Amino acid sequence: MFGIGKKQWERELDAAADELARADTLAFGGVGIAGALLPVTEAYRRIEADLEEHPEEVRRQLDRLLAEGSPAGRAYAATLLERIDPAAARAAWTALRDDPTEFTTFTGCVMGRATLGGYAADRLAAA
Repeated sequence: MFGIGKKQWERELDAAADELARADTLAFGGVGIAGALLPVTEAYRRIEADLEEHPEEVRRQLDRLLAEGSPAGRAYAATLLERIDPAAARAAWTALRDDPTEFTTFTGCVMGRATLGGYAADRLAAA
C-alpha cells in the first residue's frame, strides 16, 4: 500500500510533487484580484519549504518532475532546482528550451500563455 511507513512530511512532499506533475498553470504568488493561491502554488511552496531540511528527497522529486511532469510541472521543477544545484538547473533549462508545449501563466491578476521553450530561454537569459 502507498504511504505505509512513510513520515508525514514524505507523504506531503509526494502529494505536492504529484500536484506539480499535472500542473497546467505556472503561478508563484497569489492570482486574481483576491490574490488567491492556486493549489499548484501551494504545492510549489510546500516543496520549496522542504529544500533545506530534505534536499535529497526533494532532488529525487524534482528529477521525476523533469522527466515525467507536465510542461508547467517541469518549469516548477527547474525553478526549484536552481536553489539546490544551479548547474543542473542550467542543464535542465537548456534541455527544455526547444519544447513547444504551452501552459498558462499568472503574474498577479494578469493571465498569459507561454511555451516551455520560451520560458526556459528567458530563464537562461536571466541567469
